[in-house]
Amino acid sequence: MTAPGWAGVGTLPPPPGAPPGFGPPPGHGPQPPGDANPAQAAMVGLLNLSCLGLGYVLLRNWVGAAVCWLATAVLLVAALPADVDGVPFGLLVGYGVFLLAVAADGARRGLRATLRIGASFRRLALPLALVLLAVPAGGSLAYGAARDEAEEQALLERLAAADSLVKSADGLAFDKAEPTYRKALDTYQDLGTKHAGSRAGKLVPDRLDAYYKTVSAPYDKKQYCAAVPPLKHLRELPATVDKELLGSRPAKTDEPLAESLFQCGTAALGVQTANPTAGESLNELLRTFPKSTQATRVEPAVRAAIRTRTTALRGAEPCDATAELRVLRSSLDDMADPSLEPASKETADAVQKGDFACGTDQFRDKEFSTAATTMTDYAKTYPNSPQAAHARSIAIAAEIAEEEPAAGKRLPPADVPGGARMVMVVSNDGPGEVELLYTGPMTGKVTLKACGTCTKYQTPLLVNSPKIKACSGPSSKYPKATLLLPAGDYHFLQKRAATGTSTAGDTKSSKTKIEPGYSYTNCLYVTSLF
Repeated sequence: MTAPGWAGVGTLPPPPGAPPGFGPPPGHGPQPPGDANPAQAAMVGLLNLSCLGLGYVLLRNWVGAAVCWLATAVLLVAALPADVDGVPFGLLVGYGVFLLAVAADGARRGLRATLRIGASFRRLALPLALVLLAVPAGGSLAYGAARDEAEEQALLERLAAADSLVKSADGLAFDKAEPTYRKALDTYQDLGTKHAGSRAGKLVPDRLDAYYKTVSAPYDKKQYCAAVPPLKHLRELPATVDKELLGSRPAKTDEPLAESLFQCGTAALGVQTANPTAGESLNELLRTFPKSTQATRVEPAVRAAIRTRTTALRGAEPCDATAELRVLRSSLDDMADPSLEPASKETADAVQKGDFACGTDQFRDKEFSTAATTMTDYAKTYPNSPQAAHARSIAIAAEIAEEEPAAGKRLPPADVPGGARMVMVVSNDGPGEVELLYTGPMTGKVTLKACGTCTKYQTPLLVNSPKIKACSGPSSKYPKATLLLPAGDYHFLQKRAATGTSTAGDTKSSKTKIEPGYSYTNCLYVTSLF
């Protein structure tokens, strides 16, 4: 039995729970959340943690993936190429926080998401995510190695710059080169102590060896005075540079420095223009290295210098030798070492001999003004010398020879000749005090007081005018002096002092022959044209 209706046509009832008539095609519209899948969440989070945003790729969240790629690109641009300073710390912290955030977000999204991946890939995805964690880790290691290499290169560049400083200062005077050397040393010390394990730090010992060789180059060239300041600098470096870094290098400068001080000091003995002076160098040697071989050689070297110059007093240039002896004496006066006291006394004696030898040499060379000064100074400086009287005679003869060169043909004798003496009475018939100098077989001078009533004589203008008759008044009117002279030829020079009507320095020379058996008078007067 059938119900009435359309024959041959029928419909199926809608499935239970579905709206009658129609429903959405399969695969369209929002999917209902599935069951929680922790493994899948971990896989997506780990893939995001790889810095590549692969978790978002699986979730087809292209915006999230693009943000990850952009953040990683920014990091790479900031980090590459690797340098000593590395990536700013704030950027690293920010990127780390970002990775954790996207990993957490990916895990949250992947916990209940339905991933359209095959079963075989699903089984490999989690291990792949773990493997991909090596990407940031490996990148960090690679970046760290690159940064270390950049730091090594930077340190090597600093080392090369210090080497260039040392090279640029080579050959300069040490006072000008020292600041440059100090700057290079600061770099060597920093590399050798704070970066000792670096490639640059391991090269510092060789650089220090080269530094010592460069700075001490004047010693190797036997430029001993120039070598003293740099060698002192090298020896004193432990006060400013790490002692362990320097090692035994400073101690090796003791012998070169002692030798330089000795050679520089002995070379300066007797040299007026020496810088440093002999006393400065030898004092420093005896003070710094009192037990050195060089210290024991000082006293013999000084004695040899004295002997050499004392011998030269008998040579052609005794004045030069005397000047050197005087400088040598000054150097010894500055030296307090007791062993040099005898040498100092020997030098003083040699200077005295030299002063006399110099004066006589000046007289023979017709340098009468200089000879007079030298011998006058000798007589004043050494009044108790056996040669003081002879020095005064030479000074008098030289003063006469300035006005009358014939008086300087030969040195006045050192000893007064014996035998008979002739009387010469000298009178002053002129205004002002007068000094009479004479030289011949005997040399000396006398001073006559002024004649208070005497005046100048007018010089005759006509040939037939009467001659001047000086000292024609009473004998008691004129100041007198009596000379007792051995026979021979004499040169006289009268030097009249200034008066109201004459000028100081009025002089007149004359020549007289003293013969045996006679007595002589000599009247000194002044003439004037008006």
